[in-house]
Amino acid sequence: MTPISQRARPTRSCRRFEAWLSEARACGVRAVETFAEGLEQDGDAVRAALTTPWSNAQAEGQITKLKLLKRQMYGRANFDLLRRRVLLTV
Repeated sequence: MTPISQRARPTRSCRRFEAWLSEARACGVRAVETFAEGLEQDGDAVRAALTTPWSNAQAEGQITKLKLLKRQMYGRANFDLLRRRVLLTV
């Protein structure tokens, strides 16, 4: 685990997350404790997601759409066919 001095400093908007994380690590439910440990391992990214105004929702939406098209073709699509199908849907 990363020492607190090397972790992202909790801002006012992260304090509730920090409090929840402390409670989750000590709650006694192993699944919740493991989940909290995983969040703590990637703590800087989680804190950045909570405090920055940036979002990757547009990119995630496009990726989801692309995966849907590929699944509709049952994985038989080569890159050229997939590209053509994506361009035709725009």
